[in-house]
Amino acid sequence: MSQKNLIPTPSQLDKAAFVAAYGDIYEHSPWVAELAWDRGLNTDHDSPAGLAMAMSEILTSASAERQLEVIRAHPDLAGKAAVAGELTDDSTREQAGAGLDQCSPEEMARFERLNEAYKTKFGFPFVMAVKGNDRHAILQAFETRLDNDLAEERRTAVEQINRIARFRLEARAEANA
Repeated sequence: MSQKNLIPTPSQLDKAAFVAAYGDIYEHSPWVAELAWDRGLNTDHDSPAGLAMAMSEILTSASAERQLEVIRAHPDLAGKAAVAGELTDDSTREQAGAGLDQCSPEEMARFERLNEAYKTKFGFPFVMAVKGNDRHAILQAFETRLDNDLAEERRTAVEQINRIARFRLEARAEANA
């Protein structure tokens, strides 16, 4: 993990500025940043790793309903929103980095089938921190995770969302270096 500090420095911001700077780390869920600020930030939270830990604790300790809100805020991987160009900038970069914008028609059809099967079984989209993976590994993970039960898959999705958040914070620190 990067040891660089985030700019703006989280511990030095008031709540409004903190939420403005970091409220988009969790997809369409600024409440995670709000609660992280409410719990208190110090210089330990000025690094990507430190802030990621504080924010991940918010999501991990949230009620199942709040967790599901965050999970459901995520787009399908290689789904209709991606094809239509309706993803957030972060999601667009992440999916392109995994090559999801280069799927063959057969791979797109497979993603569509798996997205539907997954949402039918679990009631929320498949979420995976795709950094460091390619579309083949993602498709394999999709098929493996379809065997999980609902509680296990909700926990897995929350873990993956926390990884996504950490990667986003690290990318911001690198961009500001």
